Amino acid sequence: MINVLMIEDDGEFAQILSEYLIKYNIKITNYEDPYLGLSAGVKNYDLLILDLTLPGMNGLEVCKEIREKYDIPIIISSARSDVADRVVGLQIGADDYMPKPYDPKEMHARIMSLIRRYKKTAEAQEEVVDSAFRVDERRHEIYFHNEPLTLTPAEYEILEYLIKQHSFSVSREQLVYHCKSLKDKDSKSLDVIIGRLRAKIGDNSKAPTHIFSVRGIGYKLLG
Repeated sequence: MINVLMIEDDGEFAQILSEYLIKYNIKITNYEDPYLGLSAGVKNYDLLILDLTLPGMNGLEVCKEIREKYDIPIIISSARSDVADRVVGLQIGADDYMPKPYDPKEMHARIMSLIRRYKKTAEAQEEVVDSAFRVDERRHEIYFHNEPLTLTPAEYEILEYLIKQHSFSVSREQLVYHCKSLKDKDSKSLDVIIGRLRAKIGDNSKAPTHIFSVRGIGYKLLG
């Protein structure tokens, strides 16, 4: 059973979609109030379907808050046709945008596509962290050779992103953007964090084994 969280103030619309998807072993739990939806235990669901026009809270705000806390597929489902809404929604973390009205068959296809994509990504990350690093998102901890690292919030965010992008070069701009705890947004602060991370895993900046500098780009993590 695929469990889908839906935040949609049109109860009749949610019911119609729910009755269609249950035939494909997809169960929808809908909340018309966005605040109730946010407190519904998002991590227990496989995917989120989110409306933008909600009572008391903009759907884009809901999307941003959920993306900052959870790694869950997000489909925005909205009658708002403004291109700006679509662009902002995708920029702040939505994976897909379905303009209403739409055929439930298409929603089913997009749900399955996103579930498959996230599953492949998760499996790839598990293969990566089996070597030296392991991320425990629920405990907000990172293990290095099965030993927990003592990290500041900024260090955790930077290292977690490097792990997720394992073996790929990551630009300095990407790292700064994904480090919400980094108060000073210049590159010097990033260099300091990288230096501290290297020290905590015993990496030598001149002859690294894990965190490598990529000239003109940024950094990448190996091992």
